Amino acid sequence: MSERVVLAYSGGLDTSVAIPYLAEQTGGEVIAVAVDVGQGGEDLDTIRKRALACGAAEAVVVDAKEEFAADFCVPAMQANALYMDRYPLVSALSRPLIVKHLVSAAKEFGGTTVSHGCTGKGNDQVRFEAGLSALNPDLKVIAPARDFAWTRDKAIAFAEEKGLPIDVSAKSPYSIDQNLWGRAVETGFLEDIWNGPIEDVYDYTADPAEPREADEVVITFASGVPVALDGRQLTPYQVVAELNRRAGAQGVGRIDMVEDRLVGIKSREVYEAPAAIALMAAHMELENVTVERDLARFKRSVDQRWGELVYDGLWFSPLKESLDAFIADAQKHVSGDVRLTLHGGRAVVTGRRSAASLYSYDLATYDTGDTFDQSLAKGFVELWSLPSKIAAKRERDLEG
Repeated sequence: MSERVVLAYSGGLDTSVAIPYLAEQTGGEVIAVAVDVGQGGEDLDTIRKRALACGAAEAVVVDAKEEFAADFCVPAMQANALYMDRYPLVSALSRPLIVKHLVSAAKEFGGTTVSHGCTGKGNDQVRFEAGLSALNPDLKVIAPARDFAWTRDKAIAFAEEKGLPIDVSAKSPYSIDQNLWGRAVETGFLEDIWNGPIEDVYDYTADPAEPREADEVVITFASGVPVALDGRQLTPYQVVAELNRRAGAQGVGRIDMVEDRLVGIKSREVYEAPAAIALMAAHMELENVTVERDLARFKRSVDQRWGELVYDGLWFSPLKESLDAFIADAQKHVSGDVRLTLHGGRAVVTGRRSAASLYSYDLATYDTGDTFDQSLAKGFVELWSLPSKIAAKRERDLEG
């Protein structure tokens, strides 16, 4: 049997042209793998037929929206994962899922090589290849845009030469990657970091400055997993999809930032992540209510490291796996309801309740019924302050 190359296939110009190009370069057959992670656009059957029309020996299409929501988006929310305290890992989350299905296809069809469309300047090349190394280190990798300086102009010329059934005329001024968890936009006039984004950059969110009625939503969590909206039981995918619509209609989730890429450069990125931002706002507040103080403090450092590992393409690393276990254990009491007001580009918590709450009204109140014994406070403060008091006395004695 000839060599088989498993291609991460999107259905667009670059990966469609890659099918005959890779066949020529390797002398082998190409297996196209398209994974639906909620990016929208064409249906899977159309994408599959195009891959075959472009010369693929086999075309695998996977509806992974539910899997992506439950196994990737929910863990990111439980980790309150915001790279550089702002970016909710939109693209970084989808790459290990795609890698998982590429490796599965390679096993099924006898593939020896995997190909992706990443350039040498981006993070995604690392995410794909680090994931492949973890799941099947024997697979070789070809990245035409990086390894063969494959440009869009070359792709268009090759498509016309081969008479491929794809539209080569439309060209967005931006580079866009989107999925269920959000949308990433870069390049074009955005590369001048003084230029403000204009409204045509956005698609998932409405202009937050436009006047409209606020939207109130109650999100129900069970052990850190969102399970209902306004009392309606939903899957994680359904929760994210509905919050993308409702929070997006209120302009929630717009992010404009200069980001530290893994490859060592800074890049200006514009993101939209309405559901991700709304869910994390609710989840963080429910953790405030249900997670003990020292555990919550330590978890914040774990959350940051978890987000950095995922951003850096180390989803399948031993450290990430161990942090997953810690985060999962920390979620066992994160159950209850959080009420959010969505309006003017913000998701604001206005109410919270939980059967596992550590908040005690009787201890917190300053009114009649207060059960907090203030007589204990004086001795506590004296003991708490004692190390600082002793150190201060030492400094005075040494100076004197």
